[in-house]
Amino acid sequence: MQRTVAVLVHPERGEAIDKATQFIADLHGMGFAFLVFPSDLDRIRALVPQAKVHPLDGTPAELAVVFGGDGTILRAAEWAMPLAVPLLGVNLGHVGFLAEMDPSDIHALPNVVANRLYLVEERLSLQVDVHDADGNVTWSSPAVNEVSLEKLARERMLNVLVSVDDRPLSRWGCDGVLVSTPTGSTAYGFSAGGPVIWPDVQAMLVVPLAAHALFNRPMVLSPSSVVRMDLPDESPNLGMLWCDGRRSHDIQDGEWITVRSHEHKVRIARIGEQPFTTRLVKKFALPVHGWRHRGGEH
Repeated sequence: MQRTVAVLVHPERGEAIDKATQFIADLHGMGFAFLVFPSDLDRIRALVPQAKVHPLDGTPAELAVVFGGDGTILRAAEWAMPLAVPLLGVNLGHVGFLAEMDPSDIHALPNVVANRLYLVEERLSLQVDVHDADGNVTWSSPAVNEVSLEKLARERMLNVLVSVDDRPLSRWGCDGVLVSTPTGSTAYGFSAGGPVIWPDVQAMLVVPLAAHALFNRPMVLSPSSVVRMDLPDESPNLGMLWCDGRRSHDIQDGEWITVRSHEHKVRIARIGEQPFTTRLVKKFALPVHGWRHRGGEH
């Protein structure tokens, strides 16, 4: 039976296409077929005409290799999650917490894939639903990193009532409210002052954004919790919902939002067993020796 790998690339990085096509050429010689984003199909076929390259659809693959940054991996996750396809990222972006390999290691990639020399982590993701006044779902989206409810009017705060498991928690005048996964705790949640949560922890994170309130602390919730966000007494079009910074919805009058754990996990392929602590120190360049040791002092 022919083995199939998805090869997904950043749409605007020439380096991503170059490395992806070389990878495809190498694996083609080992008998693999490939799935790619439909928008990349023609140019990849032109660059590697001998390979069996097909557009991404509902067909699963044993692995998705993503050439780009975390944004490209988030795009790929929309296809991979319901099919349980693991994602292996080659970091061509900036910090790249989701990406496993650096460009300097790419020579080993064909062997890693061909011999399945990787482990797979399963991570919590979010299901986001917007409801109308009658409770009907008007908009839905998954989220790998986070969902943020944000104000549209710069001159006004957003009034958000947050409830957890059908119990009102707090009403904030704020710039918005963020609900994050552990994976997203090093993304928007980190910038908003939330804690870093190790990715194997099953939890949800709620972070009020610039809330004018005495109680405005980030909160870590059970993965079985359901977060509800209401905009009481607001006029229409004052709030916008963003999922992973990729998909958005303008909140209309009477609409409310629920956020819960998604039925599908995000599956991330890892090479070796590098602890998250090591990745955290590396990605953020944390001073493990402390500032006192700078300049050679002891």
